[in-house]
Amino acid sequence: MLLALLMRKDQKGPALRAPTALILSDDSEFARLLTACWQGERHVPAMTVLTSDLWNPQQATGYDLMVIGPVRSGKLDEIVRSLEPEAAVVLCAAGNSTEAASLRNRYPRLAQVPLREDWAQTVVLVAAEALRRIDATRTALRASRSATENEGLATLGRYMLEMKHSVNNALTSMLGNVELLMLEPGQLSGDAQEQLKTIHRMTLRLSEIMQRFSSLASEMREDEKASQAETEEVQAGSARRG
Repeated sequence: MLLALLMRKDQKGPALRAPTALILSDDSEFARLLTACWQGERHVPAMTVLTSDLWNPQQATGYDLMVIGPVRSGKLDEIVRSLEPEAAVVLCAAGNSTEAASLRNRYPRLAQVPLREDWAQTVVLVAAEALRRIDATRTALRASRSATENEGLATLGRYMLEMKHSVNNALTSMLGNVELLMLEPGQLSGDAQEQLKTIHRMTLRLSEIMQRFSSLASEMREDEKASQAETEEVQAGSARRG
C-alpha cells in the first residue's frame, strides 16, 4: 500500500480560502479510514475522493494537498510523474517497497513514512503540518505584496514631500496672476472671467490639499517618534528585568 502527500504552492488562489485535499485511491477502505480519521481533527480541509481511472494531471492544480493511496499497478509512477516538479511529497509504503524505493531515488524531495497500524493518524499529522506551512507561505506572500505596495506609496509620499515647496510656490504664483487678471474685468470677456474664477477655485483647492498632506506627514512623523520611544522604553524595561 502506498500513500503520497503533495503540498502545492498556490499563489494565484484567493487570499483567504479553506484548504482543500484530494484523496486518490482505488481502495475504498483506505479513503474511508483516512477521511474518518481526518474528521476527528479540529481543522478539516474540504476533501474530494477519486479513483485512478478518473485522474488527470490538471486536477492536481486545484488542491492544497493530494493524498495518493493504493492504486492499480503501474498507476503510481504515472501519477507522480504528472505532479508539479516543486511538489513536496510524503510517501507511505508497506515494508521495503521496490516501487517506493525507485520513486524516492528519482524524486529527492520525497520522504517516506512507515505504513503501520497508526498510518492514518500519522498522515493526518503530516497533512496538518503541511497545511500550516501552506498557510504561512500564503501569509508571507500577502505580507510581501502589501510591503511592496506600501513601499511604492512611501516613495510617492517622499517625492511629494520633496516637491512640496516647489508646488506651493507654483500655486502661489498661479493665484497671484489669476487675481491680478480678475482685478481688470474690462479687459476680459464674460466667458474668460468665468474661466479665471474656475482656475482660481481649483488652485485654492490644490493649495488646501497640499496643506493637508503636509499636516498628515507631520502627524505621521510624530506617531512614528512616539512608537519608537515606546519600543525603546519596553526594551529598556526588559533589559532591567533581565
